[in-house]
Amino acid sequence: MKSRLVLFLFYLLISACKNTHQSPEFWLTDPKSDILFQQIQLSTSSSEANLKIQIDPTQTFQSMDGFGFTLSQGSAQHLLAMSEEARQTLLQELFGSGENDVRISYLRLSVAASDLNEFPFSYNDLENSFASDPDLENFSLSYDTLDVIPVLHEILKINPDIKLMASPWSPPAWMKDNKDTRGGSLLEEFEPVYAQYLVRYIQEMAEYGIRIDALTIQNEPLHPGNNPSLLMLPDQQARFIGRYLGPAFQEAGIETKIVVYDHNADRPDYPITVMQDSLANPFVDGSAFHLYGGTIDALSEVHEAFPDKNIYFTEQWVGAPGNLEGDIPWHVKNLLIGAPRNWAKTVLEWNLSSNPSLTPHTDRGGCDRCLGAITIDGDIVTRNPAYYVIAHGSKFVDPGSKRIASPDIEELPNVAYITPEGKTVLIAHNDSDSPIDFVIEYDGMLFTATLNSKATGTWVWD
Repeated sequence: MKSRLVLFLFYLLISACKNTHQSPEFWLTDPKSDILFQQIQLSTSSSEANLKIQIDPTQTFQSMDGFGFTLSQGSAQHLLAMSEEARQTLLQELFGSGENDVRISYLRLSVAASDLNEFPFSYNDLENSFASDPDLENFSLSYDTLDVIPVLHEILKINPDIKLMASPWSPPAWMKDNKDTRGGSLLEEFEPVYAQYLVRYIQEMAEYGIRIDALTIQNEPLHPGNNPSLLMLPDQQARFIGRYLGPAFQEAGIETKIVVYDHNADRPDYPITVMQDSLANPFVDGSAFHLYGGTIDALSEVHEAFPDKNIYFTEQWVGAPGNLEGDIPWHVKNLLIGAPRNWAKTVLEWNLSSNPSLTPHTDRGGCDRCLGAITIDGDIVTRNPAYYVIAHGSKFVDPGSKRIASPDIEELPNVAYITPEGKTVLIAHNDSDSPIDFVIEYDGMLFTATLNSKATGTWVWD
């Protein structure tokens, strides 16, 4: 306890403001010192440092849509299992805009089941998978009305402006060549029917008061080993969008954005191929990425090929049991900082919540090690690495914030924003093995600061 107090006082003494303006608000995560997303009052010492983060608000880049997680059906079930009072307190902390809230602004949903379900399902399952229902007479959101939709209604009461992205894991099995929820490919003869299936999903969610802002075509289209899952190669994705989904959205008056790929950064050629298709391109808003393979700078490769299309970072898991000292630095460097520096408009970690047994998950490929941002055990809540990673962005970088220029420093990765309210936000991480003293320069103002090895700070000022 004494050593922790000394470290805490160390941060108070070293971080400083070298001008007559009010000292910035400062939030720190230093897992080695047991400091997890805590606000620390800065002092006014005038220490000098050679390393400088010079922020240039005249150079602006992409606007941010938000920071958040996937609300899987399992996550919704964990929340609904809490007492109403405990759940409302937690949802307020996660999605509220109060002083003690982390202000999550973006959620991803699965279209029907993901692998974090008790069992795989679609919205149009038939007892005989060799039968078909081309008119979608059996379409129903019935499973979602049990968990995801009720939780979304509670979230929307707290934050009616939250943006929602939806991603399918698999079409109905009867539309696929293997007649199974796992793997296989969408039969070309059912592509126009599947387009109408996705139209129906967006329309019926809207009837529940839930607006889907963006839709990715397929979660991890090159990973058919999950359950549910689908193999969808880029040429088919381009054909499906250009001939069927795009026109179906247009005819139905649907404004939901169409986003391609939604898989790892090791295949930037996939979204580039889809967007090179002359029929698909006009309907495509952008592309989405995970980072289970490749490097985060691949997102910039896609941006350079199609600078008029948006980039989204949509998923990264933390493996149970989680490691604060290891997971937080990697995710901050590569996702929270790395993804926006490579043009991403969103930073989304994987599932919002898990329970102590890491259930539910499907058989034959469901994730049995996926640790939620929070663990819910009855009314007891444990905050895990992804919670702290996202909080460093979501609490301060409002939707509509513009990324602005800051230097690319190998040992001190960072990203800066101007918010719609005119505040400046800087997120920086010490990726070295020693403490770093540095200067933050902005519009003639100088702030001096320090970060311990593998610590992360967010500074906010008017």
